[in-house]
This record gives sequence, structure tokens and C-alpha cells, in this order.
Amino acid sequence: MQEIDCYKTLSKTGEEIFFKDRGSKFIGQAHPVTNESEIDTIVSDLKNKHNKASHVCYAWQLGKNYENYRANDDGEPSNSAGLPIYGQLQSFEVTQTLVTVIRYYGGTNLGVGGLIQAYKTAAQFALEESNIITKTITEELQLKFEYHLLHTVMRIIKEEQLEIAKQKMELSCLITIGVRKTALNRIQQRFNAVFGIESSVIE
Repeated sequence: MQEIDCYKTLSKTGEEIFFKDRGSKFIGQAHPVTNESEIDTIVSDLKNKHNKASHVCYAWQLGKNYENYRANDDGEPSNSAGLPIYGQLQSFEVTQTLVTVIRYYGGTNLGVGGLIQAYKTAAQFALEESNIITKTITEELQLKFEYHLLHTVMRIIKEEQLEIAKQKMELSCLITIGVRKTALNRIQQRFNAVFGIESSVIE
């Protein structure tokens, strides 16, 4: 399996989009998130703000490798709301993202098929209104070496176009660099090949 070293997410919370279907009003919005606690806060705030809404449904995907997700129907028929929203997260290939769809019931039942289509459409519009960006997954590599090796270390950093995150220059030097995930082993081996340079990945 090919290793992934980038992912898509949102640069900021998107605009609210409004969508109507047979009297019911749907409000969709996409939010960048980093953890479940943040998600709980956003959902709770929306439920307070829209306390007359019939449902506040949502789905989220977390993890730079797209490994965690959840969908919530909030009282709608099973899999008629959260799953269609989650389907759009997959379709747009975004992670670290929450999509919420608030429904104000308009007096006409849409049926499960109608609900699936409405929630899917609201989620799609919300993501279309968002600014989707691609981020690179980087690992931090710490280099420890004596000052006389500084020129060698800086030459490799320049040749590999690496970014210095932290540095401490004394007789014994410490430099932390950001390395693209897929290049980590190769870069680490290059530093380790120089006698006197110790490298370790910061977890």
C-alpha cells in the first residue's frame, strides 16, 4: 500500500448554505476540526443557537490518514441523514472536517429516500462553499551533533530543502527539522551516514 503524505482539509469554517425541500429548510455548514471535543462544542453550540430546529445532524472525519469517522442522524430514520453527509466527506476526500446539517421541519414528510437526497445535497453545497486545501504530513526529526559538523548539517538541510523548526547552537548543537513523511527514512539515513550526527524522530 502506498504511503500517504498529504491530506485535504478546510482552511476555515465555511458559509452557511440554505436548501429547501417541500417546506423543510436545511442549513448546511462545514467546519475544520482537530478532535472530538471540538466537534462536541460546535454541535452543542448549534443546538443552542437553533433550539427550534427539528434535527441537528452531522458527520465528521478525523485523522491525517482519514482513520476516524462518525455519522449522527439525531432522531431522523436510521442512516437517512448522517450517512449521506459522511458520503460527501468521502466524495470531497476531506478529513479533520465536520459537516453539520440543521433541519427545520416544514410539515411534509420527505420519506427516507427524500431525506437521504436532502441531507446529501445540503452537505454537498456546504463543502462546495468551503475553501479546501491540501496539507503535507510532516514528521519532526531532531539532530544532535558537535558544532564542527554544523556546515555539513546545514548543507544537507539546504540540498533537501528542509524546514528548521527549532535550533540551539552551542558546542553541542540541537536542530529540529520538519521532514515530509514519505521522505523520512531516506533523510534520516542521510544524516546517520555522517559520523557524529545523531538523529531521532520526535513522537
